[in-house]
Amino acid sequence: MKKNDLITLEITDMGVDGEGIGKAEGMTFFVKDALIGDQIRARIIKMKKHYGYARLEEILIPSPNRVEPPCPHHRRCGGCQIQALSYPQQLSFKEKKVRNNLMRIGGFSGEELAAVMEPIVGMEEPYRYRNKAQFPVGYDKNGELVTGFYAARTHSIIPVEDCLLGVPDNKEVLAAVKDWMKAFQIPAYDEKNGTGLVRHILIRYGFTTKEIMVCLVVNGNDLPMQQELVERLRQIPGMTSISYNVNIERTNVILGKCTHCIWGLPYITDYIHLRNTGDFSLTDTAIAYHISPQSFYQVNPLQTEKLYSTALEYAQLTGKESVWDLYCGIGTISLFLSQQAKQVYGVEIVPQAIEDAKNNAKLNGITNAEFFVGKAEEVLPDFYEKNPASGEEIHKMRHPDVIVVDPPRKGCDERCLSTMLAMRPERIVYVSCDSATLARDLRILVDGGYALRRVRAFDQFAHSGHVETVCLLSKKP
Repeated sequence: MKKNDLITLEITDMGVDGEGIGKAEGMTFFVKDALIGDQIRARIIKMKKHYGYARLEEILIPSPNRVEPPCPHHRRCGGCQIQALSYPQQLSFKEKKVRNNLMRIGGFSGEELAAVMEPIVGMEEPYRYRNKAQFPVGYDKNGELVTGFYAARTHSIIPVEDCLLGVPDNKEVLAAVKDWMKAFQIPAYDEKNGTGLVRHILIRYGFTTKEIMVCLVVNGNDLPMQQELVERLRQIPGMTSISYNVNIERTNVILGKCTHCIWGLPYITDYIHLRNTGDFSLTDTAIAYHISPQSFYQVNPLQTEKLYSTALEYAQLTGKESVWDLYCGIGTISLFLSQQAKQVYGVEIVPQAIEDAKNNAKLNGITNAEFFVGKAEEVLPDFYEKNPASGEEIHKMRHPDVIVVDPPRKGCDERCLSTMLAMRPERIVYVSCDSATLARDLRILVDGGYALRRVRAFDQFAHSGHVETVCLLSKKP
């Protein structure tokens, strides 16, 4: 077999990002847009020594779990890898993905996981759930101005006027910005030669407050015709914040370091509601957050409420505990924890996020949350090693009751994990966006004297291959 050959495959499994997996002549092939149960004809696009990649050419017999996606762009756009899979099967796929990684990478047995894994938490409505969208701006082959999303594994823009994962308001914002660009001949950015001005249009939406933020990312230190842009955008109901962000670097990173507010507030406000999850006594509470263009804030607010409420339930707080919240961002989990803990200490590497966290604490009248700037793998060990246990507060910080971690995809640093083990908290709550690194880290913690008690997956990103997981570990006697 060689590149461009046509092959017939029966899809028997799916990869971590939702790609179909089948075999031909003993060789394993990965095929985007193919689903378990499909029988397909595919064209080989790349061959490796033991596996290959192929492009779906024709579905000979469709999977019984295949559905007709409502979005006409789902195959070309890189955002939704598994929209053609029925939603119940999407949940099954993600739950299986977490279980398989815990078994294969973490070394946990099927019997162990059967005792601790709880049913995945899905969405009642798996569309229109995103409160943030970042639309690249460019030109099509005819020179027409377009906004949309990148095609999978490319920087070719697929024109999308109304992404079904985002709010309908996005369409009106994009139309207003494009009309302004055309009226005043404002050029889109050309990443090949670094010319042009408007790179991305960032839109945030408050699901509770209905407030809208628009931030143009520009390849320059100024934004021309600002008031004309403001006049168009401020007509949109809910418009609260209009700004531009300066990014003159030749980079794939979307936002630069400097943002200028040109109308309204430099942030929008939204709320996350703490929910009673049923088997732990919690009082329904709403925490307010100021969200700036550069804030990290979960993009699925309804699922975030379920995720954070479960994390708080797992923490089993009574009001007397000392808690560390590592990788705390703008304090989303920290401020929830503070409602039930005696004292919370948050750590985050991004200085602006820590400023947001402090401001959000003040916004909610919270005085028992303290925040530190720095890498969790440096702040926690440095504090532990340089502060001998003298005094009750230092002792409680060195030996907290609970540690909560919500790291990036790479998981926790080895030094951070070893310090957590040295601190010996009663409980560790691990929130993960990558079940592979989660499995690796859980094995280290379990081998270090902790027992895995509860595991639950959450579908934060319907129609994609991503899944979040919350785990509870407790100290062994």
